[in-house]
Amino acid sequence: MARPVIAILSDFGTRDHYVGTMKGVALGICPDAALVDITHDVPPQDVLAGALELAACYRYFPAGTIFLVVVDPGVGSNRRGIAGEAGDYRFVAPDNGVLTAVFRDVLPKRVVELTERRYARPTLSRTFEGRDRFAPAAAWLARGIELSALGRPVADWHALEVPVPVASDAELAGEVVRVDHFGNLITNIEHRAFDRFMADRPIQIRAGSHPIDRLVSTYGEVGQGDVCALFGSSEHLEIAANGGSAADRLGLGRGAPVVVRRLPDGR
Repeated sequence: MARPVIAILSDFGTRDHYVGTMKGVALGICPDAALVDITHDVPPQDVLAGALELAACYRYFPAGTIFLVVVDPGVGSNRRGIAGEAGDYRFVAPDNGVLTAVFRDVLPKRVVELTERRYARPTLSRTFEGRDRFAPAAAWLARGIELSALGRPVADWHALEVPVPVASDAELAGEVVRVDHFGNLITNIEHRAFDRFMADRPIQIRAGSHPIDRLVSTYGEVGQGDVCALFGSSEHLEIAANGGSAADRLGLGRGAPVVVRRLPDGR
């Protein structure tokens, strides 16, 4: 039988003990669990960034994976903790919108509030619920309990306003939603939406005030340091610099507008 997988995403960084402590709690409940780090470098308290990082990766994990997601500026407040099942996966997180992008991709089959105290640590810290509520809940799921055992069902959950591109006859207007470690500017314009809009017409791409001259398949199709547009591994349009940081070269970051315009035929 395959080992249960718990994949962990947080804004804790790796300098402190927080991630290791959550793993220790989880292994104390489910010693057979395979623990996978997605990232712990989500900017502190940036719930939208956490939601987008999770959405970019979750579907590549084995069916049955449990995602432990702790980006939680409301720790210790009256915001709920929740667990949900969507597609072939289960998720444990604060109810602050960090699951928005996943639940937009796949409508959850069921969501529960983490109210059953037997599946939490006996003492709950008001500053480290990742250790005391979320990690235990994920570990008990990995050990085989049903989602419904964790608490009462809920019919709604907090959702963020995730930016979506807007299409008109002349342009497809999106924006940068993530800047990765390499300085690539990843937009919210999906490949399918781009193809539908383009419709085999010539197009022009502009990031902020910068025209992007090349739409390529790989970074190496442009010269060293040159800026281009391409569809990356997440199937979203990104602005990149070969061997460098497009974010630094263009002075752009999250929220920067990226617009695709149709040109008249023959131009």
